[in-house]
Amino acid sequence: MGEPEQTGERVTFFRAVPVFDIAQTDGESLPEVPREPITGDTHERFLEPLTAHAASLGFTVEREALEHGHGGYCDAKAHRIVVSTNLGSVNAQVRVLVHELAHAHGISYKDYGREDAEVVVETAAVIVCGALGLDTSGESIPYIAEWGERGDLEAIRKHAETVDEIARKLEQACGLKGGE
Repeated sequence: MGEPEQTGERVTFFRAVPVFDIAQTDGESLPEVPREPITGDTHERFLEPLTAHAASLGFTVEREALEHGHGGYCDAKAHRIVVSTNLGSVNAQVRVLVHELAHAHGISYKDYGREDAEVVVETAAVIVCGALGLDTSGESIPYIAEWGERGDLEAIRKHAETVDEIARKLEQACGLKGGE
């Protein structure tokens, strides 16, 4: 018997592994994961192109002192995005602006429900900020987990195409070629 013929085709195999659903468990809720604030001003250069992108969508970007815990909001009716001046760093402002711009791309509570909308826009923000070299995981992952626990983390899977589409548009607005 000779050597098998090599065709150059790649074959992918999957291994079955045991999994469980959190619904199959008993006990107390998982502890809240503390958020790590985003610090620094290394990504200030992205505020201008993100603000210009907001304008291209018909939105103004304003800065106001908001209550603690509120980084910003998107008012689709007034075509206005507000970023808090109480965030503590320019990099945190970039993250919030990306998040609110994802809402401005049509991710509304009315169309998606509040839980899914927040999971979708923050997932897009993680992707965009990561592409910009800004690690927001210490803030974003607990945020996504909190909303996902209230609603459905399945939102990421269900709306993955939308998340990717919005992330690419925001990456392009920041000058990343082809959204990469």
